[in-house]
Amino acid sequence: MRNTFDVKQCADRYVAQWNEPDPATRGALIRELWAPGGIQVLIDPPEAIRNAAAALAFPVPPLEVHGHEALDARVTRAYEMFVAPGEHVFRVAGEPFVLLSNVIGVRWSMVSVRDGEVVGGGLDILALDGEGRIRTDHQFIGVS
Repeated sequence: MRNTFDVKQCADRYVAQWNEPDPATRGALIRELWAPGGIQVLIDPPEAIRNAAAALAFPVPPLEVHGHEALDARVTRAYEMFVAPGEHVFRVAGEPFVLLSNVIGVRWSMVSVRDGEVVGGGLDILALDGEGRIRTDHQFIGVS
């Protein structure tokens, strides 16, 4: 992932998985993008999740999913919540950037299909394996 084309392509494919309507295509994209033991970590979960954890006397942990099956469930649920109703779509926001060899940053936005207004977004830090597949994804929602 050393040249700009590869970094941009990786970012575009990463965001595309969240918008993919076909479950089989979405699953295949996840298996192509992610290393078999890939991990997504949601850093500083949304307030509702933090409050639910606090009500149960749990510290607010980062939330993690591991492996293709769990990643497929995670991406599918986000698709069902935000994209399938036809109200929003995810987009790469700005140019992805290289932080270290095989570590890139991808800023993204959730935009209204109706008027293109940005209604959410975040930053994902992707650590890639030697084949360019995602090993870890630390997702920061609300960070621009």
